[in-house]
Amino acid sequence: MSKRWYVVHAYSGMEKSVARALKERIERAGMSDRFGQILVPTEEVVEIKGGQRKTTERRFFPGYVLVEMEMDDDTWHLVKNTNKVTGFVGGAGNRPTPISDREVEKILAQMQEGVEKPRPKTLFEVGEMVRVKEGPFTDFNGNVEEVNYEKSRLRVSVTIFGRATPVELEFGQVEKV
Repeated sequence: MSKRWYVVHAYSGMEKSVARALKERIERAGMSDRFGQILVPTEEVVEIKGGQRKTTERRFFPGYVLVEMEMDDDTWHLVKNTNKVTGFVGGAGNRPTPISDREVEKILAQMQEGVEKPRPKTLFEVGEMVRVKEGPFTDFNGNVEEVNYEKSRLRVSVTIFGRATPVELEFGQVEKV
């Protein structure tokens, strides 16, 4: 029997502990040969706080854990009866539908990309209104003119004494209005 990928629904915020619990239960039940990888889809995001660049993990499918497994009554029960698991996604009752290999590849690619090139926690768009929250232009509002994700900076057009002035700021110095 070949292993397929299934999506397991877990309590939000508990994905990592569900993954850990599943691994322990599989080990204890002696079913390691019937299970493959257990993944919590995350990507790294970069945040700049107080001038410090901080990389944190963000779950991009909150509440879900991916499990590679052979589906039969025993494996289904083991997963279903794990603490903080609410069930499988897709399919009917005790016959969940596996997700396609293409979907799995897309998720794995997104996870890998997040490790290689962490995304900024906040995404800004040109034309969006932001408020400056630190630096010489604190409390000024302005329009985003340009976004540079490589350097985590943006150019904001701030109106000073009735004139629009472009200002270079770090992501952490502004907030969305």
